[in-house]
Amino acid sequence: AFARSPLSPRGEGGLRRAALAQFHCVIGNCAHMVGQKDMPMTKPDDPLSLDNQLCFALYSSSLLMTKLYKPLLDEIGLTYPQYLAMLALWEEDGVTVSRLGHRLYLDSGTLTPLLKRLEKAGLIERERNAEDERQVLIRLTPGGRALKRQAAAIPRKVAASAGVPVAELIALRKKLQKLRAGMEG
Repeated sequence: AFARSPLSPRGEGGLRRAALAQFHCVIGNCAHMVGQKDMPMTKPDDPLSLDNQLCFALYSSSLLMTKLYKPLLDEIGLTYPQYLAMLALWEEDGVTVSRLGHRLYLDSGTLTPLLKRLEKAGLIERERNAEDERQVLIRLTPGGRALKRQAAAIPRKVAASAGVPVAELIALRKKLQKLRAGMEG
């Protein structure tokens, strides 16, 4: 999807080199995007520079995004992973643990303790599926459903704090969803 640079060689691999150079230039600007303006910008052609790594741009942005959420989630008594679980359950109540784990990209070893804490807080109930005893269903309690109203302003507040126009955030989310889908195969 990258255009050939007018400065790139026309020989075999020219388009690939141009795309790689443009990719590294885009990724190299991520330090500025996350507010680290004093970070040294690296050479766009250095594939082993930390600032040129897509994985680091995603990782560091994720950490900063989680920090934006923390005080807002503290107000409603949730951690970030618990919030994600509640978002999924507000979309679809009465799902199996395995379906919720798949939706959140979490294994059962991570998800089970999280669900136990939500259950202890009175936000969900876990019960065996009457049709298949091997499955555990997760259902919101009235308190869990009521929490949705308290959480309703969180996405707007986070978007306002992100320092990027909402239209750009939406476009970025779509690109990241496309990236995720591509990596899933």
